[in-house]
Amino acid sequence: MPLLVCSAQKCVYNNGMYCSKGDIQVEGADANAPQDTCCASFKERSKDQATSSMGTPSQTIDVDCKARHCCFNEDCKCTANKIGIVGAAACECEQTECGSFECHCK
Repeated sequence: MPLLVCSAQKCVYNNGMYCSKGDIQVEGADANAPQDTCCASFKERSKDQATSSMGTPSQTIDVDCKARHCCFNEDCKCTANKIGIVGAAACECEQTECGSFECHCK
């Protein structure tokens, strides 16, 4: 499982830059660049929702990856040692991206 660091501060699963969901899904089947991907597991936190109620944050996480052009995608699983989800101000999944995406099409 990759080491995950997530900058999507408004995600309900983000707890201290780590994810408390347990697994995430990266979308972007036809992606050729990081901005063509997104974390489909992103869910905006409501104002009264605490991160502590969403589970235990983990540094490693199972990543289901639909970005078929990414060199780290092996049978829809991310094989990168480290993955970064970008989107500090994101309010919806389309405003996030997999910062670790590397296209093998180049």
